Amino acid sequence: QVQLVESGGGLVQPGGSLRLSCAASGFAFSLYAMNWYRQAPGKERELVAVISSAGGSAHFADSVKGRFTISRDNAKKTVYLQMNSLKPEDTAVYYCNIGPPWGSPDYWGQGTQVTVSS
Repeated sequence: QVQLVESGGGLVQPGGSLRLSCAASGFAFSLYAMNWYRQAPGKERELVAVISSAGGSAHFADSVKGRFTISRDNAKKTVYLQMNSLKPEDTAVYYCNIGPPWGSPDYWGQGTQVTVSS
């Protein structure tokens, strides 16, 4: 069955960095784009970054452009989110998700908590 397992979150001071990982299994990982979403308390889930199936292109939310990068290792079936220059407003639970051309059902991992605070 499809599994997405996020890791790498934690507590970091403003201006710090974290690298999130999402280990995928149960589907043909290399055929699909992968997404990173986040959800802050009291807010809707927000798409943060997308990477194409081969890793050749990526797109970012305006709020994280220039600070976050996304990458993937198809041999390891893992997608990464490198977060630099973190701000308190980046505090959220971060989730990975299967992107196009995946249809339904939608799968989500348990998420990983990122807290940016001094």
